Amino acid sequence: MLESVDVVVIGAGQSGLSAGYYLRRLGAPAGIRFAIVDHAPGPGGAWQFRWPSLTLSTVNRVHDLPGMPFTDVLDAVPPEQVEAAAAVPRYYAEYERRFALPVHRPVHTRVVCDHGDRTGPLTVETDGGAVTARGIVNATGTWERPFVPRYPGTETFRGRMLHTRDYRTADEFTGSHVLVVGGGISAVQLLDEISRVTTTTWVTRRPPRFRDTPFTGGEGRAAVAVVEDRVRRGLPPGSVVSVTGLPLTPALRAARDRGALDRLPMFSEITPDGVRWADGTEEKVDVILWCTGFRSSLDHLAPLRLRGPGGGITMTGRLATQVAADPRVHLLGYGPSASTIGANRGGRAAARELIAHLTGT
Repeated sequence: MLESVDVVVIGAGQSGLSAGYYLRRLGAPAGIRFAIVDHAPGPGGAWQFRWPSLTLSTVNRVHDLPGMPFTDVLDAVPPEQVEAAAAVPRYYAEYERRFALPVHRPVHTRVVCDHGDRTGPLTVETDGGAVTARGIVNATGTWERPFVPRYPGTETFRGRMLHTRDYRTADEFTGSHVLVVGGGISAVQLLDEISRVTTTTWVTRRPPRFRDTPFTGGEGRAAVAVVEDRVRRGLPPGSVVSVTGLPLTPALRAARDRGALDRLPMFSEITPDGVRWADGTEEKVDVILWCTGFRSSLDHLAPLRLRGPGGGITMTGRLATQVAADPRVHLLGYGPSASTIGANRGGRAAARELIAHLTGT
């Protein structure tokens, strides 16, 4: 690795590769040097760790990276037969090769600091050594920070607990009663799979809102606008699903018909053998599957003191990727750039604005 560059991109998922592509295209005339550090053993971002049943037909959408369509590496195989955990890493690997992106892996970023001076260089401390940079594009995503809420009695549960991140296949739960917690897309997809092989119970904090009509571009922009407004005001990003609703696919219609989508409100405590609601009702379960999402992986940026009193980070810039308090730092996968389409747009905006800041143009 270089000891000193203009920009360090942390993370080589979709947003990190998108930022690298635009730093290469737009930064070359200005002589911008950059490096991408990635902690994973190989290309693919978080996709390489997803469960085998997640195919190209069940993901929301794997959006093309800029400059190279996904079809360039996709074989003539029906999408429902292509594992996302295999196809996406192959696509990312070819993308890195084709555009000669300077990805260094496996490199774990321990901390980023500036010694209290927000006008000087940043130091990126990694397990491969320290790198000095004038700007940072943080594209670490959320996969490394699964969120599991705390409930009374959690430590007494004698069954098995796991998070979406740990899920592999529904067959491992055969013969068990599985409690699925969460109202997002991953929750209903896994609930659908597991309910085909064993008994399930589904609980969510809020009543889920399903949609029968196709998701339109206008609704997508409106959902992103809500999230963008929050981060521009320094509030923690909200859930996009709470705005858009859950698409009622044919698979979920079938799950509804067999009763798998009969949702219950959240329980109040966990017992040694299951869960208990506030009215005293109890249910015995063998497995609790927390499909409760992830949090942004930003702990390594703590010395920069980016968070406000409410826990959020005030963002600015054209697409709200720039930290308002520190124009040297751009966050991708935080707020409106936390989607496959948003990752590409965010990567371009971050590269443009960071180059402008570093060159004074």
